[in-house]
Amino acid sequence: VQLQASGGGLVQAGGSLRLSCTTSGYMFRNVDMAWYRQAPGKERDLVASISTTGSTNYQDSVKGRFTISRDNVRNTAYLQMDSLKPEDTAVYYCNARSKWAPTNHPGDWGQGTQVTVSS
Repeated sequence: VQLQASGGGLVQAGGSLRLSCTTSGYMFRNVDMAWYRQAPGKERDLVASISTTGSTNYQDSVKGRFTISRDNVRNTAYLQMDSLKPEDTAVYYCNARSKWAPTNHPGDWGQGTQVTVSS
């Protein structure tokens, strides 16, 4: 199984980026997807998640600015990030976990994509 994250870059505060996580080797419709981020010196935190039924969940700091979605035909999850702030600067990782996996199962990780927001 593979996850390939892309779409990161350098953007000014207030700008937008769209991250993509393309997967292979999964029955994608049976996989819960999530985006995490890790800033320097900090732990990796959950940013947003989307279940196989389309139910979404967001970290409070990104609610109203970020939107997670999925395309079960393209086996890809997306994170649309609008109104970006310097504190959104981090490496963003996508995560895939079977809907049947135990809740403490770590899932699979992509390689990460750097997002840098300048003030």
